[in-house]
Amino acid sequence: MLSKLEHKIPPPIWGLLFAALMYLVADIMPILLFVNDSQWLIAGLFMAIGFFIDVYSVIGFVRAKTTINPLSLDASALVTSGLYKYSRNPMYLGMLLILLGWITYLGALSSLLLLYVFVYTINRLQIKPEEEKLEQLFGQQYTDYCQQARRWL
Repeated sequence: MLSKLEHKIPPPIWGLLFAALMYLVADIMPILLFVNDSQWLIAGLFMAIGFFIDVYSVIGFVRAKTTINPLSLDASALVTSGLYKYSRNPMYLGMLLILLGWITYLGALSSLLLLYVFVYTINRLQIKPEEEKLEQLFGQQYTDYCQQARRWL
């Protein structure tokens, strides 16, 4: 298990990387294409919800006066209000919804597998080290919080 971040790639860059890979997969292997007149609307809805979740989550960190830098594991406060009541990682959930919207826009279900790879990557490289550090910093308070809020949703 990781005890510190072993990479220097911020999660938004991972999101952009996966969006590019999804585009390439949709272009190179257009397996299970779907086209719908309202597909852009559904894609936009997923993306807008994801963007709202991301912005609202960042505002929660700013209000708590703790770092929003995903490469820094030095939190000064444990944020458990707002969307954090329901998800310990709403910023990553927002990115996931934006990527789901991107897949919907592309119309290629062949890119859907990359959504699972994105979740695995963020869990392994970002969330687990964050959780270890938060447990060290906040102890029982963080353990109790983990019992109340799920990792993703």
